[in-house]
Formats: sequence, structure tokens, C-alpha cells
Amino acid sequence: MLKQRVLTALVLLMVLLPALFYTQPEPFFVIAALFIAAAGWEWARMNGLSMSTSLVAGGLCVLACFGMWWSGLLAEAWPRVWLLTGAVWVLAGAWMLKAGVAAWSQVVRPVRLVLGLLALWLTWLAVVQARLLGINFLLSVLALVWMADIGAYFSGRALGGRFIRRKLAVSISPGKSWEGVWGGMAGVILMACIWRYADAANGASSPSFYTLLGQRGLGFMVVAVVFMAAMSVVGDLIESLVKRSAGVKDSSALLPGHGGVLDRVDALLPTLPLAMMLVSF
Repeated sequence: MLKQRVLTALVLLMVLLPALFYTQPEPFFVIAALFIAAAGWEWARMNGLSMSTSLVAGGLCVLACFGMWWSGLLAEAWPRVWLLTGAVWVLAGAWMLKAGVAAWSQVVRPVRLVLGLLALWLTWLAVVQARLLGINFLLSVLALVWMADIGAYFSGRALGGRFIRRKLAVSISPGKSWEGVWGGMAGVILMACIWRYADAANGASSPSFYTLLGQRGLGFMVVAVVFMAAMSVVGDLIESLVKRSAGVKDSSALLPGHGGVLDRVDALLPTLPLAMMLVSF
């Protein structure tokens, strides 16, 4: 299993890194759209659709992404779109986690399908606009999610249950602890401060997410990255909730040793649009 995970990770890096660092952003746009299409197929399958209908759902994701691209609107500012998207993620995420698995399964299937595909399309739009702001900006947002996950893993293993015995969301993801969330937030704050300092010290040609937040003050940056770390946890928990509702362990087996695409990007679904929201005003 470990060899399988490592091999899959290496293949993904060989595909993603050249596209990300290519002088023109278009190859990255295409790769991102293909990942979104795969996630759309997974989402449809988890909501009980047939293989053929799920393939259509994935195709619609690609068409929506390329349609926005061909319209020439990718570089336009979308502050109201990101504000609305962020508000929906916060409010709907809170409702879903409070209501639990049973409530989600009672939402009619067409609504569940449309909400998921719309969230995926908006994530593609957000990652594309983040890439247009600069590789430094996009990497800093991605690194925030990775740091929140890594910090949560190690602090959860070392301190989980020592201060708060009640689990974070025992009916959705029994392994997650409050101590893990705090550790992830602490790691994100530390990384943001270091990254912002490195931008200034090295004269970064394009600002990172943290440099842009820091322009409004250190306090704003800290609050913003803590909020982002919290929403990355929300994205992770919501995907776990949907999988429990569907009765599956992984969103698919597309990525051997890693599960599916949704299993790898779940925390990015809220955080990428929210990052664009925070820097759009």
C-alpha cells in the first residue's frame, strides 16, 4: 500500500508541477479542469447515479470550465461571486455538520447533485484566478491546507483527547480531535508569518496570500488564516459526511493508494473560493 501511495503521488507531481510552473498558465487550466471532471464523476456516483449519467456529470463540469475560459472572463474580478460563495460555504457547512448524515440524505438528489457540481466549478474558477495572481499566491493557499492537515495529524496523535475528551465530529469522522484542529491552526499561523517575511526579504515578484492579507495588518492576517484553517476542516468533514451517507469509504479508486480525487481536494473546495473572497475586497 505504501509503495502504491508513493508511486501515485510521484505520477501526480510529474503531471501537476510542470503544468503549474510552465511559463503560460493554460496547461495548468486544462489539468485542473480534468481533475474537476473526475471529481464531478465521483460526486455523481456517490449520489447514486449510474455510470453513464455520472460520466455526463463529469463532462458537464468540463464544459462549464471551458465555457468560462472561452468566454474570456477568467481574468475578470468576481468579488460578489466570491462573497456569495464564501457565505454559502460558511452557512451551509455549519448546517450540514450540525444536521448530520441523516439530514443530508433527505435532501433530494437533484439538489445534491447540482450543489456539488456548482461547488466544483467554482473551485476550478478560484484555482484558475489564483494561478493568474501568481504561482506564489496559489502555492501559499495550497500550503495553508497542507499545513493545517499536517499540523492536525501530528498534534492530534500527540495530544488528542488530553484536553477535550469529546471528539470534534464523532458521528462523521471519529478520529478527529479538537487538539488536532488547534495544532493545525498553530502551524498555519507560523507558516503564514514565515512566508510573509520571506516574501519581503526576497523581494517576491508576486505576492503570496499572506502578504496580501498582511497589507491590512498582522491581526487581520492571523484571523484570516485561522478562519481558512477552520474551513479546510469543514471541507474535509463535509466530504466525510457525504461518503457516510453514500456508504463508501473513498470517493473512488481513481488514485491508487489515495482513494479518489475528492478525497484529495475536499479541503480545497471551500478554501480556494474563500481565499479569493479575502483578497477581492
